[in-house]
Amino acid sequence: MRRALVRWVINAVAIWAAIMVVPGLNADGGWTVYLWVALILGLVNALIAPIVKALTCPLILLTLGLFTLVINGAMLWLAGVLSREFGLGFFVRDLGAAILGALVVSVVSFVLSVLAGVHRKER
Repeated sequence: MRRALVRWVINAVAIWAAIMVVPGLNADGGWTVYLWVALILGLVNALIAPIVKALTCPLILLTLGLFTLVINGAMLWLAGVLSREFGLGFFVRDLGAAILGALVVSVVSFVLSVLAGVHRKER
């Protein structure tokens, strides 16, 4: 349970970093918006992304995995659409900003996960 909460906060910080770096991502509100968007993005990545990746597997193989960046960007864009529907102040301008934002979110969350020791097995 602790690990899931740490990953949730890490993803919220990664979304904040992406909003600060990528010009096409905007959020109105405080940290609660980032936490809600992190929850929505986590659910989208857990429920929808595996189906999309399975359906586009030949394209992923053909591009040597680079199409995964487009899929991750589409998932961030979808999280933006869903968060707007829930009345949160998160907005993704276009797919280009979503792809760049997803790249930033991935890198920041990976680095913070390593620093926090989330991926270490408990001994």
